[in-house]
Amino acid sequence: MSSYTKVSPSVSPTPSSPQLSPFLSRTSSNGSTGSQKRDAHLTATAKRQKFFRRLFKFRQMDFEYAFWQMIYLFVSPQKVYRNFQYRKQTKDQWARDDPAFLVLLTFWLCASSFGFTLALSLGFLGFIKFLLWVIFVDCIGVGLLIASLFWFISNRYMLINPPRGQDVEWGYAFDVHLNAFFPLLMILHFFQLPFLTYVINKDMFFSRFFGNTLWLLAIGYYIYITFLGYSALPYLKNTRTLLFPMTAVLLIYILSLILGWNFSWGLSQFYHDRVMDNNY
Repeated sequence: MSSYTKVSPSVSPTPSSPQLSPFLSRTSSNGSTGSQKRDAHLTATAKRQKFFRRLFKFRQMDFEYAFWQMIYLFVSPQKVYRNFQYRKQTKDQWARDDPAFLVLLTFWLCASSFGFTLALSLGFLGFIKFLLWVIFVDCIGVGLLIASLFWFISNRYMLINPPRGQDVEWGYAFDVHLNAFFPLLMILHFFQLPFLTYVINKDMFFSRFFGNTLWLLAIGYYIYITFLGYSALPYLKNTRTLLFPMTAVLLIYILSLILGWNFSWGLSQFYHDRVMDNNY
């Protein structure tokens, strides 16, 4: 994993730049702190409302750009965050304003859940329960916790003093989670799937080594892309500390090979027991 260097946005494909929200040009007439806070609150509310209004307007979504982001999250995630910097310059916000990435991610979640349903022989009802678990627990639920944690830590301990009115948007923190979650999903729910039954879920060292190495790669991607996301913000300091969890991950990986822990096998059993419980 190469170190990340903050540079100006590249000439990568980017969506068209709509006019800035009128909320962004509001200024306080009396300069009071309370008025500035109200304006900031209105701006955040307007951004959320705009995002959710576009959630089912598929013709307005830039799926080509979202698909480009997904590809580059694997081959060169730095370029994705250079385009986040471009969005800040053109639209005055770091978080996505186009739900196309979320829609495509939902499609991949559905497809991977169908594959796991076949591999684990869960049946139709099992597929529905598995899909709901993966979307609302694994992706959204865990994402809300992680995004809120990093949002709090970055705003509390990582802002450059003086902050000059800049802080980390919660929406951007959740976008960072989604960016990091996508490669993890593809590695553990797609690439691993053809090998799950006949290679990984066996009581052999090679099975354990192969499956746990995929976990190491997936979690490594998650940590690295999360690090890149917060390093892209020019008003944060000490972002390299976000790479420290890799040390613990490597230690757990080595212990798993020694002690015979097969993460994929354990996860398969967890999903199977969770979904099949009270199925009939």
